[in-house]
Amino acid sequence: MATDYDAPRRTDSDELGADSLEELKARRGGEGTTGVVDEDETATAESYELPGADLSGEELSVSVVPIQNNEFTCSSCFLVHHRSRLARMDGNLPVCQDCA
Repeated sequence: MATDYDAPRRTDSDELGADSLEELKARRGGEGTTGVVDEDETATAESYELPGADLSGEELSVSVVPIQNNEFTCSSCFLVHHRSRLARMDGNLPVCQDCA
């Protein structure tokens, strides 16, 4: 379908301006809306259930291994790295290659 972009456009404000005040009052009175929301926001928010949100019955299946002799904890990023990733020692604090 072809569109004539030079033709004047009608907007919603043009249509509302053409209606009389009595027509607008009659149209508004027929809708029956009060503008008051009867719904409690907290009750609505509590009714939503997120998928996988209930983890009360779950147990961790990760085994924690203590730091080994050939590993160090970076004093900047606090990650455990292998000794080969040691870039420098700032006093007694080791720094990894990523943070150096």
